[in-house]
Amino acid sequence: MEFAFFARWAHFLAGITWIGLLYYFNFVQVPAMGAAKADGTAAGITKHVAPRALLWFRWAAVVTWLSGAAVLGHMGIFGQAFMLQGSAAVIGMGAWLGTIMLFNVWVLIWPNQQKVLGLVQATDAEKAKASKVALMASRTNTMLSIPMLFFMAAHTHGTVLFH
Repeated sequence: MEFAFFARWAHFLAGITWIGLLYYFNFVQVPAMGAAKADGTAAGITKHVAPRALLWFRWAAVVTWLSGAAVLGHMGIFGQAFMLQGSAAVIGMGAWLGTIMLFNVWVLIWPNQQKVLGLVQATDAEKAKASKVALMASRTNTMLSIPMLFFMAAHTHGTVLFH
């Protein structure tokens, strides 16, 4: 087996984990928190589920990005993709969207979720602000995931559209 095979599978599996957890947070956990707060069961989610899910979420994002960069590098199109040049421009758009999403995970979502979950000290006002920032960054990533997935797949499966 060669490096590219493992890099592609790592990218594929980590990407499924990352986007799956992104969708879980936005379509399942966030809406369920209202009901959990109402019946007093939110503590179980914030103490046991959310930190573990966020651990997998943020590291799946890193593995997805690094393995994707490795695949682009192995193909010899890393620079072309990120400069949106030639036939690599299509996958480059997906790579740029994934890069923005990775930034959102590590710079906006995770630091703010640490405040919300009480993993770092924060006042109630800071927690309220952090919750809004994390939610908006997560919702932004959900919306960016749609064109990101399109451009990633279109590089090899959308030749009728772009070539």
